[in-house]
Amino acid sequence: MQKATFAGGCFWCMVTPFEELPGIGGIVSGYSGGHVENPTYEEVKTGTTGHYEVVEITFDPQLFPYERLLELYWQQIDPTDDGGQFHDRGSQYRTAIFYHDEAQEKLALEAKEKVEASGKFQKPIVTEILTAQTFYPAEEYHQGYHKKNKDDYKADRAKSGRDEFIDQHWTGE
Repeated sequence: MQKATFAGGCFWCMVTPFEELPGIGGIVSGYSGGHVENPTYEEVKTGTTGHYEVVEITFDPQLFPYERLLELYWQQIDPTDDGGQFHDRGSQYRTAIFYHDEAQEKLALEAKEKVEASGKFQKPIVTEILTAQTFYPAEEYHQGYHKKNKDDYKADRAKSGRDEFIDQHWTGE
């Protein structure tokens, strides 16, 4: 099993595209990339910790290759927005791929180049490719939020604009 760590705005919305796929061993919402040890959600949401909201995915590369994870990741985000994602604003909601080894770095950079060359976007691609740092799991109430709080999750996702963006830019991929 390997790890993949992605920042794509609200971590609740980054769980559902990856769960229940063959080879996915687990998905944990959390924080990474900042300077505060063991941050809390209350600290991270201020935007002052340097942390991103991320998901850490455990996967079997034989059943679900990292390249496929990357393809799915890009289709969940607006890679041109450096101020957050959709209605979630702030540095904690920026996009990034945190690579865990040189092979992941190479594949992430290639995937970013492919998105840049696709012509789908008029603005520059700002999603960062960064070395994986310490991952801090979010509080338990954030884990599986979309299952524990179905109505709240659906309402938040609906008002975010994420699905409309995905339909406009990624459907048909």
